[in-house]
Amino acid sequence: MGSQRVYNFSAGPSMLPLEVLERAGAEITNYQGSGMSVMEMSHRSKVFQKIFDDTKASFIRLFHVPDNYRVLFLQGGASGQFSMVPLNLIGRTGKADYAVTGNFASVACKEAKKYGQIGLAADSGDKNHTYIPPQDQLTLDPQASYFYYCANNTIYGTEWQYVPDTGDVPIVCDMSSNFLSRPVDVSKYGIIFGGAQKNLAPAGLTIAVVREDLAGHELPYTPLMMSYKTMIDKDSMYNTPPCWCIYMLGLVLEWLESKGGVEGMEKIKHSKAQLLYSVLDDSKLFTCPAQPGSRSDMNVTFRSVSEELDAKFVKEATAAGFTNLKGHRNVGGMRASIYNAMPVEGVEKLADFIKAFDKAN
Repeated sequence: MGSQRVYNFSAGPSMLPLEVLERAGAEITNYQGSGMSVMEMSHRSKVFQKIFDDTKASFIRLFHVPDNYRVLFLQGGASGQFSMVPLNLIGRTGKADYAVTGNFASVACKEAKKYGQIGLAADSGDKNHTYIPPQDQLTLDPQASYFYYCANNTIYGTEWQYVPDTGDVPIVCDMSSNFLSRPVDVSKYGIIFGGAQKNLAPAGLTIAVVREDLAGHELPYTPLMMSYKTMIDKDSMYNTPPCWCIYMLGLVLEWLESKGGVEGMEKIKHSKAQLLYSVLDDSKLFTCPAQPGSRSDMNVTFRSVSEELDAKFVKEATAAGFTNLKGHRNVGGMRASIYNAMPVEGVEKLADFIKAFDKAN
């Protein structure tokens, strides 16, 4: 099994560890003697409650979540959080600061404007989002209810290499695309959230890590399902949660633990990224738009000297078993997404392919 699999460099939904898929496959019709699939189970059953509790405990352990934070398993994707965050937090002062360093931060900022006064702490659009602004270039309002940024920008291939210093203003961070790929000091944040379909599980699950004192102050017209307080009080089970995705997350976390946890994963993923960047920087044909110091370890964006050659590269790469390397339509070129589940050998083989293509063309 697995011999016909391609190296899938998709930005999301992205590849899952083969061991996890095989385990899920083995259990799919009869989960541990229960006589049914996890997909068929009542979320109120003892069997599922144990899956839920174990998965949450694993996440808390691996992500080093402090006691005064709550882990929520939600639906609606990270995009749902673009509304949930301001609805729950902006009421304190009516104001918030947003750093716009890519597509998803830009969408989140636009959404937040429906609920309050939004300050632009930074906007890297002046250089097509090829860099992350340093601390001294952030315009921060001490009266902001929160400061918002997106840790890794999948489309532009940039990643924040520092946690902004915002004084007493709580930080909200979208970590959809680099969740559990590097150690995080959770205590520096008010809320961390992310969609699961890049590093954690199949699409359909959203994880939010919420500092408890920030819940319970939502705007009066906040929809029932968009209240952090409601979800904390009901332990993410106000309604049926995405049961199958939670189970899959549990399997991925078990796999991650076997790789040395987040700390072990950081070493692996950084060396994978460095390998690609060094090959690209040495090549005659290819360039990386993302500036050194701001480059993402998760999404490596690059382009050749022409759109024709880019198209040729993508076509030949696909034929060689490397799929989904076409860049996002906003930027063109190519993008290799190398999340936790991408094996080192996939990156090594892609690096060899890039070298060979460089020589041939």
